[in-house]
Amino acid sequence: MAAIRLLGIDPGLRRTGWGIVETQGSRLGFLACGTVTSDPAASLAARLRELHDGLARVVGEWAPVEAAVEETFVNKDAQATLKLGAARGVALLVPALAGLPVAEYAANLVKKTVVGAGHAEKRQIHAMVRVLLPKADPASDDAADALAIAITHAHHRGARALVRGA
Repeated sequence: MAAIRLLGIDPGLRRTGWGIVETQGSRLGFLACGTVTSDPAASLAARLRELHDGLARVVGEWAPVEAAVEETFVNKDAQATLKLGAARGVALLVPALAGLPVAEYAANLVKKTVVGAGHAEKRQIHAMVRVLLPKADPASDDAADALAIAITHAHHRGARALVRGA
């Protein structure tokens, strides 16, 4: 069975986390992670382009074959939700433009998959990512969350394929 490279993306307008894992059967390995940032003083369009260009570099450099993006939660600030939605659109678009299938996962499913509880805290996610991927050392919560999304996709991608094939 060949190794499959997966990209996890935690979208955000200020910081978009990304993580690359490789899965082969039930084995899971860490390859890389990081954060793409945008200039808060720039226009929304310029910030989205910065996110696009940064994620496109990640896809080009690491050549994943599938991607997964965290679904957006709606908060009380409609303007912030709209901006997050725009950043999430970029996070979905970049891998789609590269021809990758893109899965989406709710934050609670990511937490439940990685930590075992749907309402886990950031520090718990970060700690479990390090347990599941001992070579990983994410420098930010955004990168750790992106790795958690990639781990979730690695665990659920088989079931998703079965549903698509049915």
